[in-house]
Amino acid sequence: MRRFAAGLAVAALAVGLITTGTASAQPSVQPDARPDCGYTVTPDEPPARPVSVPHDPWFTKGKVLVKVKTNQGDIPLVLDRAKAPCTAHSFIHLAHRGFYNQTECHRLTAYPTLKVLQCGDPSNTGEGGPGYKYKDELPTDLKPAPNDPTGLRRIYPRGTLAMANAGPDTNGSQFFLVQSDSILRPNYTVFGQILPEGLKTLDKIAAGGIAGENPLDGRPNIKSELKWVFPLGL
Repeated sequence: MRRFAAGLAVAALAVGLITTGTASAQPSVQPDARPDCGYTVTPDEPPARPVSVPHDPWFTKGKVLVKVKTNQGDIPLVLDRAKAPCTAHSFIHLAHRGFYNQTECHRLTAYPTLKVLQCGDPSNTGEGGPGYKYKDELPTDLKPAPNDPTGLRRIYPRGTLAMANAGPDTNGSQFFLVQSDSILRPNYTVFGQILPEGLKTLDKIAAGGIAGENPLDGRPNIKSELKWVFPLGL
C-alpha cells in the first residue's frame, strides 16, 4: 500500500525519509546505449489514473524544459536526461499522457533539515502511483551533510527535483521539490532542477504552512494543484 504517513515526523527528521508509502541496482547506462530501466508493472498497486508503461528510452542526453502550471503560479522544471535518463523519460511519458494534470501536491514538510513539497499522486492520498516501478539512478555528486556523524547523509540543494520512493528501485510517479537545502541519505534520484520562477511559487506555498495537527509534515494549507504539465524542447 502506498500510504501517506502523517507520523513521519520523527523518522524524516532522524534519517531523512521521502516515501510514497511502500517498501525492491542502478541501471547500467553507457554513452549512446539504451538503458535498462526495469519498468515493471505493479499488479498490487494499480495506476491511480490509467496510463501505459513506458519502453526504455532512446534519448539519454540533453535537457528538457517542462512547463508546470499550478493554481499558485508556474513551476518550470529542467530535466537532465544525462543524469537520470530513465527517470526523465518516465516523467515525460506521464506528462505527455496527462497523468499529472489536475492533481494536488499532497505533502509539505517544514523540518529544520527537510523542506520539500511532494506531488505526483492523482489519488491525492500519498498512496497513488502509475502502476509501474523502475530502477534508481542515484546521485553521486551531492555534498556531504555537515555535522553528520555517520557520514552518510548528503545535501539536496534548494531547487532540486527528485523522486520519492518506498525503498530501492520503487520509483513511480511521485516526486518532490526541494524548497530549502535538505539533508537526506542519497537514496533519491535527482533528475532535474526548479527554475527561479518556480522557486518563487514554491516559497509561496511553503509560507502558507501545513494543515493538521503536525506543523512540520502534512498537507499544504494552501491548496497546490498541478493544472497541467507539458514537456518542451530545450
